[in-house]
Amino acid sequence: MGSFNRASKTLKSKYAQFSHFQFGCRSRITNPLAKTNYNRLISPIYNLGCCQNAFFCSYSSRHNSKDGSTIDLSQYPSDKIRNFSIIAHIDHGKSTLADRLLELTGTIRKGHGQPQYLDKLQVERERGITVKAQTATMFHKHNFLGSDTNFLLNLIDTPGHVDFSYEVSRSLAACQGALLVVDAAQGVQAQTVANFYLAFESNLAIIPVINKIDQPTADPDRVKAQLKSMFDLDPSDALLTSAKTGQGLEKVLPAVIERIPPPPGKSNSPLRMLLLDSYYDEYRGVICHVAIVDGAISKGDKITSAATGRSYEIVDVGIMHPELVPTGVLLTGQVGYVVSGMRSTKEARVGDTLYHSRSTVEPLPGFKPAKHMVFSGLYPADGSDFEALNHAIERLTCNDSSVSVTKETSTALGMGFRCGFLGLLHMDVFHQRLEQEHEAHVISTVPTVPYIFEYSDESKLIVQNPATLPSNPKHRLTACLEPTVVATIIIPSEYVGPVITLCSERRGEQLEHSFIDSQRAFMKYRLPLREIVVDFYNELKSITSGYASFDYEDAGYQASDLVKLDILLNGQSVDAMATIVHKTKAQRVGRELVEKLKKFIDRQMFEITIQAAIGSKVIARETLSAMRKNVLAKCYGGDVTRKRKLLEKQKEGKKRMKRVGSVDIPQEAFHELLKVS
Repeated sequence: MGSFNRASKTLKSKYAQFSHFQFGCRSRITNPLAKTNYNRLISPIYNLGCCQNAFFCSYSSRHNSKDGSTIDLSQYPSDKIRNFSIIAHIDHGKSTLADRLLELTGTIRKGHGQPQYLDKLQVERERGITVKAQTATMFHKHNFLGSDTNFLLNLIDTPGHVDFSYEVSRSLAACQGALLVVDAAQGVQAQTVANFYLAFESNLAIIPVINKIDQPTADPDRVKAQLKSMFDLDPSDALLTSAKTGQGLEKVLPAVIERIPPPPGKSNSPLRMLLLDSYYDEYRGVICHVAIVDGAISKGDKITSAATGRSYEIVDVGIMHPELVPTGVLLTGQVGYVVSGMRSTKEARVGDTLYHSRSTVEPLPGFKPAKHMVFSGLYPADGSDFEALNHAIERLTCNDSSVSVTKETSTALGMGFRCGFLGLLHMDVFHQRLEQEHEAHVISTVPTVPYIFEYSDESKLIVQNPATLPSNPKHRLTACLEPTVVATIIIPSEYVGPVITLCSERRGEQLEHSFIDSQRAFMKYRLPLREIVVDFYNELKSITSGYASFDYEDAGYQASDLVKLDILLNGQSVDAMATIVHKTKAQRVGRELVEKLKKFIDRQMFEITIQAAIGSKVIARETLSAMRKNVLAKCYGGDVTRKRKLLEKQKEGKKRMKRVGSVDIPQEAFHELLKVS
């Protein structure tokens, strides 16, 4: 190893000298043709130097851990492995706690790198939220059963927002325990309840951690009482910590090792590997995050997918420490990554079972399919960019498998996609990632929810895009069904009245109303999904001064009186703006829509009529007057008939322009329509 390091230093210094030399030569060349020829001559040599430099960096990271020793995973049988996840409500300190644990175990250096180290996406950095669950492997020495033992700890940091609960459920499938983090000042909130029951249903060991005890308003005793009344967790089991100051963190990892059981897999059984997540790398193809349930896998093994039946050869395998570190092998109970030469994003199906070729195994249960709550159309801003947008969506759905994508065509916007999302924030983040990571410029339509329409001939029509619902069907409509959710709302007691009023306005049905303690109320409502999908959360936060927490889960369909609301521009229906609303709210929503559109559509040389209609009945109308040229400016006098002739001629021209003219709808108009409930 010493001779290798000396050789690498020599070659690196030579490469640095060469880089300095070639930069100096190039800067002296002024003739453009000579500079081009010089680049052609020198670039192969320069690229070779880059490859050598990258090779030495890669080799040293591959064969050395942070303390200079080689990582030997065979030292960690399943009884020395602990897989655990951090779950909590949004902004309760999950990512900061993960940072401190990584520093405690020496996985990252204290004070180096960015805060919230595992939040790697640009959208996560900008919004301050976790969007993707991230895995990191840590090594920790602990006095266990009277002797110092090295343990391998796999930590998974999860999102806290309700829209990303699918990420949480996938992460928990690879774990045997969870740290339930609760803010010492905020206490138990809605997503705390939802995440607890996700972990409870998965039969995980749950360790309550009360975080942010350094805050002036912290009240750990009140939070302990809430954990006891809500979840029947023993208050004495709760750990008191402050991830910001480091107080109490020394008790977290010993509790993980002692309270969480090791993975239950069998090392002598055939390989069964669960595909947890994947993302696309331009140079290596699809990189899969996996959990080894049974058996072991090594570089060079041939594996088969239970979902597709395709076979692959493992070209790289390793752990996230926290970056990708090749180890050549993964053993029972360990979580890591594999590179198998997958080139298509459709080959990596999350929840798939991978096993050794020429062996027969029973596939793992996998995951429940994602339940899409919101649908929206995505169209390229420039019609010629359709293929580029298709390529970008394929790459992004490899990393976010909870999005459903189907192609569709709109008369107003051309070819595009109808995408299903888990919620409005999920949709917003997906759009932002498309723009930031793939430089795709898109137009998104008003989000809708899936409806079911039943007709007299006993046929059913599932409508995800309101434009596909016929205004004049062949058969009589017998029933309209809309999706509903059971919403959990936790608020300070003084805001109970305004919240009940808000839920009643949104056609809600109260299911439960109780008090967690003297200061906080717990409420459950059945609400139509359409009523909460756009601005319900903003309204709830507004009337409760930001103190409300909100979570929801699917509750099936219920019968409702629904109508299709069309938007007409000069008598032509704009299919991208069609929506389905409750009959009692149709007139108000129609009036708001046409008023919004009048503000954002540019004036033309002809008059524009904006109408909202149910079938053939117009329920709201606004008129955008034409820009008018003063054709009488040149008439300094003369007979009035000459002036009338010019005005009649202008009037005929306006009518002709109205027949053949087209109206451009800006993207701002679609964004504004999102705000109309």
